[in-house]
Amino acid sequence: MESQGGLYLLTRQVLLLFVFLGMSQAHSEAGRLSVVEEMLSGALVGNLVKDLGLQVGELSAREAQVASSDNKLPLQLNINTGDLLLSEPLDREELCGSTEPCVLHFQVLLKNPLKILQVELQVMDVNDNSPIFLEKEMVLEIPENSPVGAVFLLESAVDLDVGINAVKSYVISQNSHFHITMRVNPDGRKYPELVLDKALDYEEQHELSLILTALDGGTPPRSGTALVRVEVIDINDNSPEFDQMFYEVMVPENSMLGSLLITASAWDLDSGINGEVSYAFSHASEDIRKTFAVNKHSGEISLRGYLDFERTESYSIIIKATDQGGLSGKSTVRIQVMDVNDNFPEIIVSSFISPIPENTAETLVMIFSTRDKDSGENGKMVCTIPEDLPFVLKSSTENYYHLETDGALDRESIAEYNITISVTDLGTPRLTTQHTITVQVSDINDNAPAFTQTSYTMFVHENNSPALHIGTISATDFDSGSNAHITYSLLSAQDLQMALTSLVSINADNGQLFALRALDYEALQAFEFDVSATDQGSPALSSQALVRVVVLDDNDNAPFVLYPMQNASAPCTELLPRAAEPGYLVTKVVAVDRDSGQNAWLSFQLLKATEPGLFSVWAHNGEVRTTRMLSERDVPKHRLLLLVKDNGDPPRSASVTLHVLVVDGFSQPFLSLPEVARNPVHEEDALTLYLVIALASVSSLFLLSVLLFVGVRLCRRARAASLGGCSVPEGHFPDHLVDISPPTSAFQVLALKFGLLHLTVFIM
Repeated sequence: MESQGGLYLLTRQVLLLFVFLGMSQAHSEAGRLSVVEEMLSGALVGNLVKDLGLQVGELSAREAQVASSDNKLPLQLNINTGDLLLSEPLDREELCGSTEPCVLHFQVLLKNPLKILQVELQVMDVNDNSPIFLEKEMVLEIPENSPVGAVFLLESAVDLDVGINAVKSYVISQNSHFHITMRVNPDGRKYPELVLDKALDYEEQHELSLILTALDGGTPPRSGTALVRVEVIDINDNSPEFDQMFYEVMVPENSMLGSLLITASAWDLDSGINGEVSYAFSHASEDIRKTFAVNKHSGEISLRGYLDFERTESYSIIIKATDQGGLSGKSTVRIQVMDVNDNFPEIIVSSFISPIPENTAETLVMIFSTRDKDSGENGKMVCTIPEDLPFVLKSSTENYYHLETDGALDRESIAEYNITISVTDLGTPRLTTQHTITVQVSDINDNAPAFTQTSYTMFVHENNSPALHIGTISATDFDSGSNAHITYSLLSAQDLQMALTSLVSINADNGQLFALRALDYEALQAFEFDVSATDQGSPALSSQALVRVVVLDDNDNAPFVLYPMQNASAPCTELLPRAAEPGYLVTKVVAVDRDSGQNAWLSFQLLKATEPGLFSVWAHNGEVRTTRMLSERDVPKHRLLLLVKDNGDPPRSASVTLHVLVVDGFSQPFLSLPEVARNPVHEEDALTLYLVIALASVSSLFLLSVLLFVGVRLCRRARAASLGGCSVPEGHFPDHLVDISPPTSAFQVLALKFGLLHLTVFIM
């Protein structure tokens, strides 16, 4: 027995191989392909180039892809050759059940331009299922008086295959009383009937056991068996009869479980137990037995399982009425399922592109299809998107859509869009399905860097340390990624003669500016230069800004005394008449400071004096005046030590020494008389010598003052061009400090004073 089963299996595999080879070589018409079920993964279904009239390079260039409505069709497309291959074996019974032919639909999507080709794929059946009997044992109670030729219904076998591979015939084991005939149901299924060839004799044989075999039409054929047990009973000569031979009822698919659908009624003319009728399904499939139930006593057919119009639209049921004597009658009940709107629309995405570049018009974003398993108005759909978005929804074919941009997008305004696609059917009530997608907008380099200021002013104190951070420039770029990565650089100085690279440097990554060397306010008060911010896009974009660096003055210069000169070979002596009133102007100390601002504001202070309390100095202007009348006790020679101090922090200072000679008149000799008595002749000669010396001194001092005045004027004109030149501060000063910016008046006073002194001595 095992050897026969192995031989049968080997024969079946060989036949399947020949069927596979023959079917796979067949060419389908354009738009229709065929494939045999159970073909292995990688089997060739067809060639789209040959079968659909496409070009070889067209599939690759237009990004062809295969899509099905439920995305469950295991197909793979080789876009280089056009071969359509199976990614896994197909099971026709799982895909289509008893439907014949088994035709599946899929689409070939071509982009640029968009084109959708509808293709049908017919799955051919192979004989891979054996007939089976749902009831392995059938019991027939046959009266002994049954006439020859009497027919008895038997349960049919179920074969999941279709066509020639379905159940073809039935045979019964050899016996002397019965043979098998085959009938066809209204739904096309074949069922066996047991025909009596020879009258039964209850007294001769109470029971017969027969083997019923169902054979399909495959090559080789498959078979299934069941036991038919015939129980012979006595004297029941009337079979039950239904009041109708055909019942039909319409049932909504959302009917509740247990609902009464219809009542099939039969009667029997016999009396007693031979007239008692019981009801049961005959030749019912497993699906019918799971979905419906019949009351064996009343014939009421009720709902046992849920109905689904989209799965099965109608059922054809044979109901059998059997009396206690074993006679039976049959009737057909047709249950028509009514569709209700119980399925939400579906969205099947075939292609989705994200991100999409900005500034590009009419860009394809998404290709999708819609499906509703309901029928009629319940299956019609309307697809929409929000109106306030820069996108447009277009329909290419029925229930196929593609989403495009409605104009150019700007990533800097909106970088991401959330689009809700709504699909609503036209049933009652209307059902809606929503699908939300997120579309990212990719950046292109369409924004140049922008400085936070059009110009920058930075301050740095002179005498700074090298590599000192003096400030930071900053620019922003509304782009993203490398398009927003900014690099900073120096361009050029406003003064073309200035060596900018020796003064400052810039950090290319963060825009920080550094002083490369120590700056000197007295040599350079300010300088300007341009900077650039450049992104790393392609092409790169840039912008410029002006930077002004202002050097702040530090108090690094002490006051310099212009008058009286401290480095002269002979000290300068001021003459003070003995009859001078209080407040008499003895002289004026003139000093300058190369610094600026408050660092150059000078004040004067008397530190030491030969005669304390006789002289005072004005802190504002350096004027030395008497504070009282001179007396006979006052010495004729006085030495004053003055301090000149600026207003810096910390302050710097210089000291100056003044020599004051008290005279009774400008004709008196400058030198004091000896304390001992002198010869009048000798005194006259000494006086003449003293007058000559005084006149020469005054003349020299006058000439030196004029030369110094001229030198200061020239120095002021050239101070900007020389680091070591004289610097004379300009501007106004506070009232409490001396204003020495125009030293001309001081020199004029000195010149006038020494000129008058010279004239007085000459007259004397």
